[in-house]
Amino acid sequence: MTEKTETTPAWLSPEELESVRGRMPILYVDAVPVRVDEYGVVTHVGLLLRIASDGTVSRALVSGRVLHHERVRDALLRHLEKDLGPVALPRIPVSPQPFTIAEYFPTPGVTPYHDPRQHAVSLAYIVPVAGDCRPRQDALDLVWFTPEEAGSPAVQQEMTGGQGVLLKQALAHVGRLA
Repeated sequence: MTEKTETTPAWLSPEELESVRGRMPILYVDAVPVRVDEYGVVTHVGLLLRIASDGTVSRALVSGRVLHHERVRDALLRHLEKDLGPVALPRIPVSPQPFTIAEYFPTPGVTPYHDPRQHAVSLAYIVPVAGDCRPRQDALDLVWFTPEEAGSPAVQQEMTGGQGVLLKQALAHVGRLA
């Protein structure tokens, strides 16, 4: 018998992930990075600029999977650091509460959220960030929009998979969507 040492615990190979995605929902987190003033009022919303595997460019929220045996708070921190850089200084409470739960389905039209790869359940958070944000990984850029700009039809059209709907829900949750 040979022993196999796992070098990255709780990480699935691409083949294993594809198999699991076809059988059960996967847990994700979505984060809407915001800047707030001294009174806690949202003044700006940060949206990533990403390029998809098919070459299309879109605006996106910070998003990613929660790993096996990982706390949701830790997953939020990991994805915020991965996408915004190590000095973004996100302010996540000890016990974060999502503003909504989004269910992404591979079948379009079941909900406003669509992910052709899988059925995913995402806990969505609004996260104030105070530091210097520099996009990393597969993000090309990070642009700060006023809440009015972020909720505009022009920006909404640049978002895919229903993330524009999620952004509008976040803006409404903080009282910044008319």
